[in-house]
Amino acid sequence: MGSSSKKKKEKQKDFQKPKLKVGKAKAKPDNFTDTSFKSKSITLTQQSLTLHAPSTTHQFTHHVSLLNSKSDTQRRDSLAHLTTHLTSAPTSQPLPIPVSTLLPTLSPLILDASTTVRTQLLKLLRTLPPSDVEDHVASLMPYVRAGMTHLAADIRVTAVDVLSWLVEIAGEAVVSCAGGWIKTLNCFLSVLGWHTEESSKWSSNRAAFGKAGAKGKPMVKVLGVLAEFLEAGIGEDDDEMEVDGEGESGNGTGVGGFPIVQTDVHMVPKSAQPYVYLNLFGAPRDEEGEMYETREERFRVFKGRFLVPVERGLESARQDGGEVGRASSAVSKVLKEARGVDWEV
Repeated sequence: MGSSSKKKKEKQKDFQKPKLKVGKAKAKPDNFTDTSFKSKSITLTQQSLTLHAPSTTHQFTHHVSLLNSKSDTQRRDSLAHLTTHLTSAPTSQPLPIPVSTLLPTLSPLILDASTTVRTQLLKLLRTLPPSDVEDHVASLMPYVRAGMTHLAADIRVTAVDVLSWLVEIAGEAVVSCAGGWIKTLNCFLSVLGWHTEESSKWSSNRAAFGKAGAKGKPMVKVLGVLAEFLEAGIGEDDDEMEVDGEGESGNGTGVGGFPIVQTDVHMVPKSAQPYVYLNLFGAPRDEEGEMYETREERFRVFKGRFLVPVERGLESARQDGGEVGRASSAVSKVLKEARGVDWEV
């Protein structure tokens, strides 16, 4: 009797509907597995599978690849690492990466929006061997000119600093490369606001330098670099004066009595591309993109296209007085010396 009533109750459980209450959790199924447990893990600070540390060359190459990073901090830190490596390495030791491979990565950073990145870039450029940079001035100058006509004033100042460094280590290559003379002078006139018809296309407005901010120091810097640029292009060359003079022999043929007037023509060329001025395989150049290798040619072009606006701008700067007026006197001195030379043009 008792067993039968028990079986009836068990059968009735299958047909009973559970009463659900608000806030009560749903009943878990019979095959539920509890997965709330936590396992212990071990975290390694450095998970390198190699037994040896990466070489300095590998680290140098790795930081060069990080120069294209989107992070300003990463680009700045990579430039700082490259600078430290180059300054600490012996001068006789070759670079881990050739300058010809390194410069195409560094050149776009002249236009970087971060001031700290551009400052660190200039420090790195000053550590490069000047003899290696001289052969690649033509590839750097387009970025310098783009920076000189940039909308941001601080980028223009950085580009002028880079140009000053280039003139210091390879002035002859800067003024004689393709487009290095006319195009760069147009950029100077655009930055200073001394526009000509040709330079107006580089920038339609006067650069935001003038005497505003830091008492006109940006414009003072631009005038100083312009003086250095003109000195490299049309200034007096001591070597040429010695050749043109009587020399030790007194017969105008240099040291000794042998009549060799142009000795450099018979020597092995010092540059990597001695015949690039012929433009044998390049696109046809216009007057602005032409190479002007002699001082006579550069002075002829300067006198015909830039002398009048430059003198007019120098007169205006002289009237401003102060540091700007003193800086303009350096440019006037170079022009005075250049006009006093007996050019054969």
